[in-house]
Amino acid sequence: MPSARPQVTILVANLPAERDRRVIRECLSLEANGFDVTVIAPRGDPKLKILPNSRGTRLKPYPVKVYGSGVLTFAFEFAWSFLCIAIRLLGEIFAGRAHAVQVCNPPDIYWPLALLFRAIGRPWVFDHHDLCPEVYATRSGTPVGAVYNTLVAFEWLTLRTATAVFATNESYRSNALARGVKPEKVTVVRNGPSASEIRPGEPEPSPGEHTIVYLGVLGPQDNVEGAVLAADELTRRRPANDWRMVIAGDGESLPALTKLAADCGLGSVVEFTGWLEGPAIDALLRKATVAIQPDLPTRMNNLSTMAKTVEYLGRGVPVVAADLIETRRSAAEAAVYVEHGTAHEYAAAIDALLDDPAARGRMREAGLARFAHELSWEHQSRGYIEVWNRLLAKRLRRSTAANG
Repeated sequence: MPSARPQVTILVANLPAERDRRVIRECLSLEANGFDVTVIAPRGDPKLKILPNSRGTRLKPYPVKVYGSGVLTFAFEFAWSFLCIAIRLLGEIFAGRAHAVQVCNPPDIYWPLALLFRAIGRPWVFDHHDLCPEVYATRSGTPVGAVYNTLVAFEWLTLRTATAVFATNESYRSNALARGVKPEKVTVVRNGPSASEIRPGEPEPSPGEHTIVYLGVLGPQDNVEGAVLAADELTRRRPANDWRMVIAGDGESLPALTKLAADCGLGSVVEFTGWLEGPAIDALLRKATVAIQPDLPTRMNNLSTMAKTVEYLGRGVPVVAADLIETRRSAAEAAVYVEHGTAHEYAAAIDALLDDPAARGRMREAGLARFAHELSWEHQSRGYIEVWNRLLAKRLRRSTAANG
């Protein structure tokens, strides 16, 4: 029998649940505040039935047949995920669960399910992870045309059919308002680790060696090749035995990036670790001298908050980044900003920071303060839970009465 607690079903299409750090934090926050959670997402570890480190968040994975790389393969991937998610969501409804749904993009294709779900009187919440039209424009170099216009229409439908919207920053909130969503329906819930994920104490740098870190997804839109090329430029600016660059993450660009590093002769200074989980991320960033955010100054990047940036700030790691609107709002004086995001600019900025411990110390304190007072998940989860408390207030009262 389903429990008396309100039950939230979270839909994810682009990552296995155990690899989506934002969704993990949302699940743990919901559990801690009286909700049961089920996540429908692509299959990752086939042995997992419960989300790791959760009290009992159920995983309902589905197999992925094709990973998109072009318009047609993406269309097939999204159609398959729509079918799999729809079937599993119906199963949750008939099992007496799914009192409310949170759908995470990309893609923005689940609005028909929103119409059906809201028709039976249940809340449908949109967690806006990415600006899909801008992602397409960045990856394809085509900011106009039929595909782009279709994505804009799907985004409009996704936003307008939601009961409530979680925006990851103020730019995403403005985007939702421009699409006609009422201001009271939009809540800003930023990305970022919780303080409990970060081991207290001072940094632990490697003796005699600076560590430059990139942490995150390795996709075409992430410009991680800019970090590799910055490392190549840095070899001409300072001795290659007093620093190394660690690129931690995974994605479709990994083979091209490892080849680029090999072609540049960077095998002794650039290390690829693959995907890291929480404790390994913390250990790496505690050793970091400087972090790089190589995202180029595109419209998408200007309006997006990079989760990696808040990970850096939470450990007091100074950041070198292109001068982007939302990056400035997150990092403020904890970052050095370059104008165009070229490898030459990144290398020059990193070189200067490695030789300036006083500047790094000031940036460290600024980053830690930003994280402690505004950016940590503890601050973000308050608004997140307030929305769910409002949407499922009646079920929460019944749950309290049943358990009281």
